[in-house]
Amino acid sequence: MLTFEIQHQPAYSRGELLVRTFFGWLYICIPHLILIFFFAFAVWFMTLATFFIILFTGVTPGWYHEWAVKLNRWALRLSARVYNLVDGYPAFGMEGTDDKTSYDLEFWQISRGEMLLRTFLGWIYVGIPHGFILYFRFIGSLFLMIFAFFAVLFTGNYPEEWHRFNTGTLRWQNRVNLYLVWLYKDYPPFSGKPDSKQAFEFEAAQS
Repeated sequence: MLTFEIQHQPAYSRGELLVRTFFGWLYICIPHLILIFFFAFAVWFMTLATFFIILFTGVTPGWYHEWAVKLNRWALRLSARVYNLVDGYPAFGMEGTDDKTSYDLEFWQISRGEMLLRTFLGWIYVGIPHGFILYFRFIGSLFLMIFAFFAVLFTGNYPEEWHRFNTGTLRWQNRVNLYLVWLYKDYPPFSGKPDSKQAFEFEAAQS
C-alpha cells in the first residue's frame, strides 16, 4: 500500500509561482538535487546489497525500505514545488517534514523468485507497457501544468481536476519505480489514482 499525496490548496501565491517558475532551478533545484544525488547514490549501493541479501537469506532488510521511503519523501517534496503543485519551500534532508505532501509505503518481504523475476524481466512486463502509456500521460501533464500556470497567474487557483491528474501522473511513475526495486507489493495498476485504502482515508479527511 502506497500513500502518495500532494495537497490541493484553496489558493496559490502568484508571486511564488513566478519566482519559482523562473528562478526555481537556481534556489530550489540546484541545492536539493546536489544533495539528493549523494543520498540516491547511497541508496543505489543499498539496492545492490539488498539484491544479494534477499538472494542468499530471503529477507528484505528494513533499512533498505526505510532509506527508500525517506528519499522518496524528499523527492516528493521537491517535485511538488518544481511542478507548482503547492507553494512553499521544500525541507532539506532525509528527516525533513512537510505539511503539504504525504508519503508512506507498506513494508513487505519479497521472495527470491519474484525478486529475480522483477530484476531481470521487469523491464519487459512492467517497464515497456507502463513506460509507453506514461510517456503520453506526461505529455498531457506537461500541457496541464502550462495551462495551470496561467490559471494560477490570473485567478490564484489551480483547477482541482488538473491538480489531481498531475499528482496521479507522479504517483503512477513512483509505483512503477517501487515495483522494479522490490518495494511495491502488487503489480502497479495502469492508473494514477491512489491505492484504495489511501483513497478512502484521504476522502474521509477532506470531508
